[in-house]
Amino acid sequence: MDTLDLSHPLQLDDVVAVARQQVVVQLGSEGRAKVQTAHAVVQAFVRDHTIARYGINTGFGALAEVVIADDQIAALQTNLIRSHACGVGPLLPTDVVRAMMLLRAKVLAIGHSGVRPQVIDTLCEMLNAGLHPLIPSQGSVGASGDLAPLAHLALVLTGEGQAEIGGVAMTGAQALQQARIAPIALQAKEGLSLINGTQAMTAIAVLALDRSQNICDCADLTGSMAVEALLATDKAFDARIVALRPHPGALQSAANLRALTADSPLIASHAGPADRKVQDPYSIRCMPQVHGAVRDALQFVRGTLQVEINAVTDNPLIFQNESGDATHTTILSGGNFHGQPVAIACDVARLALVSLASMSERRIEQLVNPTLNSGLPPFLARNSGLNSGFMIAQVTAAALVSESKGLCMPASVDSIPSSANKEDHVSMGPIAARRWAEVVANCETVLAIELLCAAQGIDQRAPLQPAPATGAAWQVLRQRVSLMEQDRVLYPDIATATELVRSGELLFAARSAFGQRR
Repeated sequence: MDTLDLSHPLQLDDVVAVARQQVVVQLGSEGRAKVQTAHAVVQAFVRDHTIARYGINTGFGALAEVVIADDQIAALQTNLIRSHACGVGPLLPTDVVRAMMLLRAKVLAIGHSGVRPQVIDTLCEMLNAGLHPLIPSQGSVGASGDLAPLAHLALVLTGEGQAEIGGVAMTGAQALQQARIAPIALQAKEGLSLINGTQAMTAIAVLALDRSQNICDCADLTGSMAVEALLATDKAFDARIVALRPHPGALQSAANLRALTADSPLIASHAGPADRKVQDPYSIRCMPQVHGAVRDALQFVRGTLQVEINAVTDNPLIFQNESGDATHTTILSGGNFHGQPVAIACDVARLALVSLASMSERRIEQLVNPTLNSGLPPFLARNSGLNSGFMIAQVTAAALVSESKGLCMPASVDSIPSSANKEDHVSMGPIAARRWAEVVANCETVLAIELLCAAQGIDQRAPLQPAPATGAAWQVLRQRVSLMEQDRVLYPDIATATELVRSGELLFAARSAFGQRR
């Protein structure tokens, strides 16, 4: 089993692996030394009674001018966590919580926060034991970071709050006891260091990005199958066309579409001088351009999140001179916790994905509409009239696209001041991230419906066969979902196809057929 050392920079794939697999996490010696040095600085300031230092011996937010007595510093940190645990709504999924725990541990491990190594070790022990705090998804505006969600995480470290192990919910104290992990008694600045930051919104975003990139590839695949089923032309994917407007995403999608449809008997059946398909509708012809634009938008988002997962986002921050001399240190208050970079990235990603889902729904309409589908039966139904076929599957896709459009109001343009107007501009980043995750799920289902319709259309073009790559994907689907000979309940088929889209199994089969493995 691999071990991830928090002393080293994280990659986005590391976050996904820890969130969804049992990767062991630890704080190595290099990071431990940095953390211990910063903690010694905090201890020195606690002993110095002449200066008020924010987060060490003062109140928080609008109460920053209130100086706290020495014998109340530990209680200050515990009270902070308790008072900020105000989350409401559905619980965050387990993979998001695991990503949050990892990212919070990473922030502290960089060595500018001033916590004890024990705090990071406890987070790692919880991850490695499969112990996950139960964290409500609503209640953060992404101002001083994700205060409420992170407070619910921190509660469990102290033996309070709620947690689960192996899907069984219990109190935080019971969970720690079952995992044989000692709770933390918070010391100076540790409560504040645990809750200042963007780790809830960033965790949701990193996992949504992983699924979004998979969606881009699946859209190229289901779109290629629709091309074949509709007897459309592949001329629009010609490399010479895309090279004259060489956006990287368009180049990639066009290359995918060419590879996926290569050696297709269905396309060859109407190719050549007699081919009357000069131009197809935009949902077919403009796939490289639209799918590619989504890819380019996600590349921007990827860059933002790669920075964020290795960023120090709490406040205040401890800086030392290069010699490491604890007598020459500075504690600076700033705004690294503000969620605006992540909020904007989540808004961009969401807007981009809706365009992709909208294109997919239009191809579904091409497939089921008898005036558009080049001779396929109405709604792809055999004995149509008696059978409705995929009529309402298209309606479902349209509903999901419309719902996704409604989720695309940019959250990052909104701001409601909080904390007695001390936090007078907030990012609403958690809302942007959660909406992105909803759009991802909708988009996966729309592509699954396109997959079902395109496969049904390919079947109805027999004895003509699809390309090797699309044929491999068709075979994977047909192992789970049979050809619809007459009307049947469709929601299990949609669920199965959605899982094939989400899992990557469909893509692996197609890539294997043309020599590319993920």
